[in-house]
Amino acid sequence: MSETEHEAASGAAASGAGPAGDPVAARRRLGVGMVGYAFMGAAHSQGWRTVGRVFDLPVETRLAAVCGRDGAAVRAAADRLGWAAAETDWRALIARDDVDLVDVCTPGDSHAEIAIAALEAGKHVLCEKPLANTVEEAEAMVAAAERARTRGQLAMVGFNYRRVPALALAREMVAAGRLGTLRHVRLTYLQDWLVDPGFPLTWRLRRDRAGSGALGDLGAHIVDLAQYLTGELVAGVSALTETFVRERPLLEGASSGLAAGGSGADGTGTGGSGAGEAGAGGARAGGAGAGRGAVGQVTVDDAAVFTARFPSGALATFEATRFAAGRKNALRLELNGSDGSLAFDLERLNELSFHDHTEPAASAGFRRILVTESTHPYLAAWWPPGHGLGYEHTFVHQARDLLHAIATGAAPEPSFADGLAVQRVLAAVEESAQKNSVYTPVAAAPVAT
Repeated sequence: MSETEHEAASGAAASGAGPAGDPVAARRRLGVGMVGYAFMGAAHSQGWRTVGRVFDLPVETRLAAVCGRDGAAVRAAADRLGWAAAETDWRALIARDDVDLVDVCTPGDSHAEIAIAALEAGKHVLCEKPLANTVEEAEAMVAAAERARTRGQLAMVGFNYRRVPALALAREMVAAGRLGTLRHVRLTYLQDWLVDPGFPLTWRLRRDRAGSGALGDLGAHIVDLAQYLTGELVAGVSALTETFVRERPLLEGASSGLAAGGSGADGTGTGGSGAGEAGAGGARAGGAGAGRGAVGQVTVDDAAVFTARFPSGALATFEATRFAAGRKNALRLELNGSDGSLAFDLERLNELSFHDHTEPAASAGFRRILVTESTHPYLAAWWPPGHGLGYEHTFVHQARDLLHAIATGAAPEPSFADGLAVQRVLAAVEESAQKNSVYTPVAAAPVAT
């Protein structure tokens, strides 16, 4: 969106309150309520706190309330993260008059219940990835989002890596035909926080809470990026999954809850979704020796590897693991087309590598694009060229995009339907792995409304 469009959106969203000529006073005020306050909750809080200080927004936001089951812990989180109030029941948070948007940062088993209830209560919703634990839950969420859209409420899923400026630029280049006909897509997401078999059995290692393991935690990101960058949906997959360590120590003080399928290692059930992306969201602090007495079963995958086909005929390979020793948050991708190639490494997130295959061979080759120019996506609001951004900025961009969608009534991206499309790929991967890598088409059934 151009600066002119930003100004037009601001005017369209103005409520008319406040003194004439005071654009800040004329803005619509929108209260945000967040459920969950661990790793993803902290990241989302950073985005909400910062977005209005960086971007010229059509909507003024207020961090109204944060929710978690442990009263003392959530009050401390509210003070630390900048929220005005704390709640211990997500239903009470949704019912608050000062909450217009509900940000869901809980484990996957509660996404559907909270998001649907918030939409039915007339709230906008941002929900962390993956959208749900099952295709059926995701379909119900999409149906609720479609009903809410007719009433003016919007729903978006939080695939934050779309908001890396270099990847947004890559999408623009692919859409503009700079790669020609796409042939290959390669994506890997490698971490190592589970290599130690003494790492405790957190909620991320239980299927009833997380839905899946590395597949949903990391694989969801790279599936979404593949579909976002190519503009196509995966047509089918052939997959392998593996659980390398099948039993792990129970966390101290959580033995009964984990063994019986209780509320979770942190006692709240509202730790941040996406915690694996930074060392299990604090559970790592317990160390390898945490709770070495009793053990529990790991019921998710530790790694997933699969090939895929796009409708255009392009081939893709995906790898997601939390057992790649030495890799902390290594997301890498490469796209090869008839006219060129693009490559990206999250550890160098301000850079994009591009090869123009139409140039003479004598001088052609990959070149580095430093994605810090004001003409690059999102960067007009930030620093002078050469001054790079970081991981946390993706959450600021996510908040900015959702607020502009709310102000203008535009469909937010990625939508719940985009999240469902990823969920269907994850389900096909699990089905293929269960059938010894048999090629499995990705379901594309219409959503029941």
